[in-house]
Amino acid sequence: MLKTFSITDIGKKRKVNQDYLFTSEEPVGNLPNLFIVADGMGGHNAGDYASKLTVETMISEITDSFEKNPVLIFRKAISVANEKILQTAAQSQELEGMGTTVVAATCMGKYLQVANVGDSRLYIVNDKTIRQITRDHSLVEEMVRIGTITREEARNHPDKNIITRAIGASESVEADYFTVELEDGDVVLMCTDGLTNMLEDEEIRMIMSGARDIVEQAQTLVDTANRNGGKDNISVVLIEHENK
Repeated sequence: MLKTFSITDIGKKRKVNQDYLFTSEEPVGNLPNLFIVADGMGGHNAGDYASKLTVETMISEITDSFEKNPVLIFRKAISVANEKILQTAAQSQELEGMGTTVVAATCMGKYLQVANVGDSRLYIVNDKTIRQITRDHSLVEEMVRIGTITREEARNHPDKNIITRAIGASESVEADYFTVELEDGDVVLMCTDGLTNMLEDEEIRMIMSGARDIVEQAQTLVDTANRNGGKDNISVVLIEHENK
């Protein structure tokens, strides 16, 4: 059984919302359900165009896929979306250099299959813990990994918005894939960096454990991110899983 809720907000500083979400509790192609969060990059309207085009291309590919393995389904969809973004950007000067992050997930029984490119994130949250499943493809994350800077220093680093992988950034794109076993009480949180740059992980967990349901959780997360500055678009997808 899945209960889901999604919300996207322009934030306090941006004129355009470059985030794009897709959620379906019903099957999409051979996947039993599908959730995608994308955060577009590029000047003018290129970022919002990139995120929307990527998500729509992925949905189309997933719908038509004969594959059964979710990793293979996601890999092809991401690859085709990357080609589409590059082709479209090459045809228009206004769209040159556009790209997007993407995090996608499908819940197959008690297992969650995840794919990500960029620094939009997927967490598993319950009353006691918050666990980041995806790894940011960003310059500061690489620096943390090799020990150049600490996790605390990374939060306010001047280069924190430089991402090392994105849809549309190069001829080929490599996603990371994860399989997570879900327990009763786990809530899946998918979000853009407009949330995670404004809130610490522990703040996110406390907000979620203090709310009545996933609707209140999502709304309070967005409201708090805006109260803390709302420097970017904020998008949240919550998936509540019950092993039934």
